[in-house]
Amino acid sequence: MTISGTTAARSGSGLRWGLLGAARIARALIPAIRASGGEVVALGVRDPNSEHARAFSQEWNVPIVGGYQEVLSADLDAVYNPLPNDLHLPWSLAAMRAGKHVLTEKPLVLNAAEAQQLADSAGETGRVLLEAFAYRFHPHITRLRQLVQGGELGEVRSVRAAFGFMLDNPEDFRWLADKGGGALFDVGTYTVNLVRLLLGEPTAAVARARWTGGGVDVGLSGVLEYPGVLAGVDCAFDWAEPAPQRLTILGTRGTLDMNGVFHSNTHSPVSFTVTDAAGVREEEFPPFNAYAAMVEHFQQVVLGEEEALFPPQDSVKHARVLDALFASARTGGRVEIG
Repeated sequence: MTISGTTAARSGSGLRWGLLGAARIARALIPAIRASGGEVVALGVRDPNSEHARAFSQEWNVPIVGGYQEVLSADLDAVYNPLPNDLHLPWSLAAMRAGKHVLTEKPLVLNAAEAQQLADSAGETGRVLLEAFAYRFHPHITRLRQLVQGGELGEVRSVRAAFGFMLDNPEDFRWLADKGGGALFDVGTYTVNLVRLLLGEPTAAVARARWTGGGVDVGLSGVLEYPGVLAGVDCAFDWAEPAPQRLTILGTRGTLDMNGVFHSNTHSPVSFTVTDAAGVREEEFPPFNAYAAMVEHFQQVVLGEEEALFPPQDSVKHARVLDALFASARTGGRVEIG
């Protein structure tokens, strides 16, 4: 990948970052950026005078430079965009056009057409764009892919991934359709992403959902079709705590079960269980900060020292699957994925 602009001249050093908004998830990214040698030098918020913004700025020692546009005008290399889902497209586009590389929180955008628009802009501007699925940088994900793709479980016949929790704050933007709310965008997108990491691109989708009166999916269950394999994905905003993050893989030579599969910063070991003809074994992985690993990879791609593991076109393919699940849930039909 050829990176245009002045950022490549920083090779050997970290990047200068700006934050769009004082979102809770930024509390995980700021330490990750700093651990990777980067600096967080600018915070832009909707209301610079709000008590929340000032408290966030003080807690994390990041100066408020004004609104979102002031961040894009600052002397920065990269921007992290964790704004509400409907603001990912306009502000990530604006950031790249302002010469900034962009790490955008999932979901990258609200549909495949918007994802292609961002991918096109990344190509035109020479900026790095990454959808922030930090979990996939955890070592246990690498091992899961080895088990499936290396044939240790035999021929995979069924995969089931589930992620849900209890969203009991009625003021949360995730209850608003016009903000890109809903369980599929928030947590179901992880299940789809993991299935794609393990199996590749599905050919069709069937889904059913439970909707609020405002058109937001409270829960969605779907099946993604592959040659010889059916992959189930489940997500919800009304499941009992602790939040389940489950994966089950059924193969012709063995099965695998895991809870906690989507954790991105594990302060204690995580493990999964494999059952095959030799018996039952557990594979354990030590505590690991996948946020830091994701940021480190992003910075290395910006500096031209690594190839992108997940280029923008991967997010376009991912969005096509989400589009198909939504379309099936709304119409009740089977939707092919082109």
